[in-house]
Amino acid sequence: MKPSYCSYAQKMKFGRCCCLLFILLLLMQSGCAWMYFRSGGEPPPGPVNYSLAEWPFEEYWSGVVFNGAKIGFTHLSLAPAEDSEKDFEIRSEAVLHFRFLMFDKKVNFRSFDRVANDLTLRHFVYDYDLDGNKLKLLGTLTNGMLEVEIKSRGDTRKETVVVEGKLYPASVIGLYPVFHGLELGRQYEYQVYYGETQSLSKVTQKILAYEESDLFTGKAFKMKTELLGQKVTTWIDLQGQPQLEISHGGYIISGLESENEAKKYLVEATINKEDVLLDYSLIKTEIKIPQPEEVNFMQVALSGIDRELSLPSDEMQQCDRRDKKIICGISTLELDESSQAHLKNPPDDHLYLLPSQTVPSHNELIQKTAAEITAEVTDPLEKIRLLMGWIEKNIEQEPVDVFNALDVLSLKKAECQGHTYLYAAFARSLKIPTRVVSGIVYAEDYGGFLYHTWAESLLNGRWIAVDPTLGQLPVDGTHIKLVEGETSLDLMPLANLVGRLQVQIISVETF
Repeated sequence: MKPSYCSYAQKMKFGRCCCLLFILLLLMQSGCAWMYFRSGGEPPPGPVNYSLAEWPFEEYWSGVVFNGAKIGFTHLSLAPAEDSEKDFEIRSEAVLHFRFLMFDKKVNFRSFDRVANDLTLRHFVYDYDLDGNKLKLLGTLTNGMLEVEIKSRGDTRKETVVVEGKLYPASVIGLYPVFHGLELGRQYEYQVYYGETQSLSKVTQKILAYEESDLFTGKAFKMKTELLGQKVTTWIDLQGQPQLEISHGGYIISGLESENEAKKYLVEATINKEDVLLDYSLIKTEIKIPQPEEVNFMQVALSGIDRELSLPSDEMQQCDRRDKKIICGISTLELDESSQAHLKNPPDDHLYLLPSQTVPSHNELIQKTAAEITAEVTDPLEKIRLLMGWIEKNIEQEPVDVFNALDVLSLKKAECQGHTYLYAAFARSLKIPTRVVSGIVYAEDYGGFLYHTWAESLLNGRWIAVDPTLGQLPVDGTHIKLVEGETSLDLMPLANLVGRLQVQIISVETF
């Protein structure tokens, strides 16, 4: 199923520039160091701390700047619960509006957390809206058991998580050190429920310095926070307000503002014509690859990857770390060979048939549609071809972010991640073991690599890479796999690579 060059170029524009909205949301939790600061002298004696009953502010607003362009705001408020003398309510909101590939992108996240007077979680309601697609999380913590209900289009899932020790909502990350005491050298470690990854995660915080800067008014404690490998540096003033947060090498800055100033982004985003994500995420290379769809082998050297991250290696991709670089060889498998070959140690295919929140293969509409598409054939390889052909014909390629495959099936449009979710849901419903993978792919029009998502299906004991967005079976040799998995937690390592990853092309072979 080789697309024509024209269709390939069109797909490359929308299909090879995805996963980025999710990554941007994760980057807002990461961090960096900064250089325009000076000592604030001797800090106040003793820890600066407040109980919730005497908290010095009711709310604060912050503007969000990405790569020099204002793209949104955040807002947090704290108030006593009306029906309890001991509980408090934390409401927070993050609103982003920016341009990506000439399209307006809109993100809205609202959270409600009810906490005890020691900040521990009682229950929460989280609402996410990406380009009009919605996800809702509802959770209650009772006697060490966290019950979470996850609602997305056409699918509701319930999870029960055993919680050991105290659990906090992620909204208290900026409040926790103020509650327990701002003082040089203090360190904190605690557990939060992180809605973006729907997981229990450890937070570590350390108060590093007491500083002042031309970037904010007065003096503040400098604090570094780490969550799921991502880091953020925050300057908290003596009133407990986050005067400034900087992340990811200074590309994302959040600064304290008035409500009117914070909301000015609505006007600025409307008139701002800059593509704030594409230039930042593009990995340019010295060697250019004409017609990347014809590449059947490529060797590259990757740098900027922490030692903690091991890249997947299999029949299609072999990666070895050599000092500060990772050398990878990526090959295209021949289908006629793969259809007859068997792995010595085949994987447990049951794991890759299970439904998930993003890939609801158990859904009746998913199963019915996949069965109708493939009704005339029995061979798994032919079923895959029919599924890809149906997606290419019926699902438009636009940079629209989705939460699951049912969003795609309803809207009939999505970017690469959505196309892959839908393909994976179809394939699993037909008992074809399939996994979602993400990485980078060479984009000829941009002269470099862009972040991308595709799939791998298990046929006769061998994984075959399938790209439903680009219509490739198997995929070309410029697909470099960085992570496997379809959950937000699986994708977290990508957030630490964007803006850091570098690629050196060593050799390229074509058909």
